[in-house]
Amino acid sequence: MRVALGLSRTSVTRASREQVARLAAATLVCAAAVPLFALRQWPLGYALLIAGLVLASLVDRALTRHLALVAVGLVVISTMSLKADLSNAGMLRFAIVLSAAVLLPAIVLRVLPGEEPIQFPWLTGRSWGRFEYGYLVLTVALGYLLLPVYFLGSGVYRNWPAVTGTGEIARLFVGVNAVGLWDELFFVCTVFTLLRRHFPMAQANLLQAVVFVSFLWELGYRSWGPVLTIPFVLLQGYIFKRTRSLAYVLAVHLSFDAIIFMILVHAYNPGLFDVFVTAPR
Repeated sequence: MRVALGLSRTSVTRASREQVARLAAATLVCAAAVPLFALRQWPLGYALLIAGLVLASLVDRALTRHLALVAVGLVVISTMSLKADLSNAGMLRFAIVLSAAVLLPAIVLRVLPGEEPIQFPWLTGRSWGRFEYGYLVLTVALGYLLLPVYFLGSGVYRNWPAVTGTGEIARLFVGVNAVGLWDELFFVCTVFTLLRRHFPMAQANLLQAVVFVSFLWELGYRSWGPVLTIPFVLLQGYIFKRTRSLAYVLAVHLSFDAIIFMILVHAYNPGLFDVFVTAPR
């Protein structure tokens, strides 16, 4: 009995240590987004990626493969500046690099034997209920009230190019919505989904939030932006798990982006979209 109990305790201890190591490996890989994007310290970011993958390889092959795919996406994104650029070359660069970050993990998982492909569940066959409609209305209302205070009050709108002509405004509309769509394809459908295969919801959501918020910081959501972006990305992960609908999380995200687009246009053209009651005067 004592021998069996001792073996049982040893097994539990070993499993606990392995779980800690697995979480530490994922944390290192996801934390690499901070120096790669927010700080632009590539050597440190790449070192964290390597350390995380080496640690994962010691305890879990499947986790190593999935973290490697996350790391590939982060490395691909880190090859360019995320500063908003509405020129032809800038928009083409964004399209190529960000598409590659989504497509590479998806393609690899489709060709690897025994792997479950990444799904992009546009339609679920379920109608939206009170929760979905209520949450969408609430988030739009909060965005309408809070985002003008943030963008105009802090001056972070200057992180986006000045837009005055019709052509520039149209380019801004395309760029804002395209990046919003990509956000959900990469951070939620790819990073979050891969992490959910190995970790509980709360851990996976926090890890993907580190990557998501770091990306948004470099994109221009600075100053006190994380006060808004951290709750937003955590809720997006939760809503995706609850609804299992990419279409719904996109509806929420693009509703926010529509407000952001109008605020950015208004910031450079005060006569346009002058509809925000909380905009600093």
